[in-house]
Amino acid sequence: MTQPSTLGITLDQARAVIAGTRAAGRERGFNPLTVVVLDAGGHVVAVEKEDGSSTKRFEVAHGKAHGAIAMGWGSRRNMERAEQFPSFVAAVTVAVGTLVPVPGGVLIRSTDGDLLGAVGVSGDNSDNDETAAVAGIESAGLVAQPD
Repeated sequence: MTQPSTLGITLDQARAVIAGTRAAGRERGFNPLTVVVLDAGGHVVAVEKEDGSSTKRFEVAHGKAHGAIAMGWGSRRNMERAEQFPSFVAAVTVAVGTLVPVPGGVLIRSTDGDLLGAVGVSGDNSDNDETAAVAGIESAGLVAQPD
């Protein structure tokens, strides 16, 4: 029997999110994706980089997911904050480390609303990255919080 993670998402759940995210990207004809799943503490649980995904996509996907965990909302809201308050987002980036303020970082919640972690996706345009992330989370039977 698989024991639940004390920090949220399990490895099996993370793998299911990744599989669903990649499937959504392929179904929609997106560019090759890199998908990073973090637990609620910001630790990497699982990563997959599709063939053809360009270099540094891990860092971008990780930054989207990490920023979502750090701020408590999806990276789309981090983008909005960066547009409205650029000095604040710059300061937060220094304080918390990796934070990429564009869509594609989505919080993952249980059906009960508990924070399990976040997924970050990079490889296509940011809106498409977010679309794939949401589809992947929902295909795993979990709840996506993109903003």
